[in-house]
Formats: sequence, C-alpha cells, structure tokens
Amino acid sequence: MLYKLRPNSSQCISASIVTIGCTLAIGLLQVPQLQQLSIAKTASPAAFKKELQTERLRLNLLQKTPSFGFDNIVADWVMLGFLSYFGDDSARGQTGYSLSPEYFEIILDRDPRFLTSYLFLSNSISMYAAMPEKSVALMEKGLKSLSPSAPPKSYYVWRYKGTDELLFLGDAQAARKSFEKAAEWASVYADPDSQNVAAISRQTAQFLARNPNSRYAQVGAWSMVLQNAVDDRTRKIAISRIEALGGKMVVTPEGEVRVQLPEKD
Repeated sequence: MLYKLRPNSSQCISASIVTIGCTLAIGLLQVPQLQQLSIAKTASPAAFKKELQTERLRLNLLQKTPSFGFDNIVADWVMLGFLSYFGDDSARGQTGYSLSPEYFEIILDRDPRFLTSYLFLSNSISMYAAMPEKSVALMEKGLKSLSPSAPPKSYYVWRYKGTDELLFLGDAQAARKSFEKAAEWASVYADPDSQNVAAISRQTAQFLARNPNSRYAQVGAWSMVLQNAVDDRTRKIAISRIEALGGKMVVTPEGEVRVQLPEKD
C-alpha cells in the first residue's frame, strides 16, 4: 500500500490614525529581529542568549498589547517574526526552539483561523522544541474556533493533532479520535484531494482501533510529516523513522516518490 506524498470622514480619519499607530508599534517591535539578522553569523553564545531574552520580552509585550481590531495583521507580523526565528539555524543551534510556543500563543489568540500556522506549530513545537503536549493543547484551543468549512479544509488541523498525539505523545486512542474527526471533516468536500484525505484518515483510525501500536499508522503519520516538511532536517528524520518501522521509499514509473507500508503491522 502506498501513501501519496487569505463611514463617515471622522471615522475614516480615526481608523487611519489607529492603523498607522498599530503599524508603527508593530514595526518597532520588529527592530530586535532586524538586529539579530545583521549579527547572527558572528554572535557569541552569550549574545545569542541575550537576544533570546530580548525576544521573549518582546513577545510578552506583544501578548499584552491591544490590537485595536487588527488581530489578523498582528498575527501575520508575529508569523513573520517566527519564520525569522525558526530559520536562524546559527541561533537555534545555541538556544534551541523554546520560544516557538510563545509565538503561536499570540498567533492563534489573534487569529485561530490562520490555517497555515498550524503546520509550523506542529513541526516546530513537537519535533524541534520537544513539547508535543503544548502543541496539542494549542491545536485543541484553536479547533474550538474552526469548523469543517471555516476556514476551508480545516480538517488538516485534526490530522496535525493526530500525528503529534501518535508520534510524539504515544497516545493512540487520542490519535484515533483525531483522525476520525479529520475524516469526518474532509468528507464534507467533494474534491479528490479531500476525499483522499478522508480515506487515509479513516484508514489510519481503523489501524489504531485494531492495533494501538500499528506500524501502518505510524508510517502513515511520518509520511504526512515528510510531505509537509519545511526543511531538510525534518525530511531526513521522517525518512529515517519510516525506514526504521519497515516502510520504504519507492519511485513509481511516473517518477513520483511514495511511501510503501511495512509488510506486517
């Protein structure tokens, strides 16, 4: 079996002032990150640690700063900040990824329907920061603001949650329920991709119902990690785990790379 791999004039003036104020405030809050980029290659471990403390203070301030109705803008800005943080390999090699949850607490508090953020949330918090409990808790909170159609294809969040529960928490029962919800939500859509997700999610839930330690389910979950990987390190980890479980990477005659399940569950 193979797995395939967004009034009146006085009101307008007031709104403009607020917008400008918010933009300036958020821009000022990004200054430390711009400074980080300029010295990242030459900074000492002590400097990285100081930058980490500065960034934590900045995030705490952002958490408490009112957005005056511009929640989506704030969420976008914080996401950009996270991408800068996550992509700074030199700094992360020194200080790790402990701030990842703090970025996503702000992002999801401001915009829980920011669907793309959940993928980075799962990857950075569970795998890199080694805090899957926090990743799952944040997704559970965000799912309270989602529905099968708002935003479209929200079923992916259930799949991310189920993957974290299975691979990083070892909670097969919780994972099974998450994959069942993913199948339920994906079934709302008639497009082939959604129907494929529904079928795979339902199948994964069935594997776990029969065998909580199912290799098939684990390989399927790692296949999803591989398919959604945002960096080479994640890809290498996913491939090594797939192979350790008895799965194989195969190339079809059409040149498509797929994952073959182990011979035995």
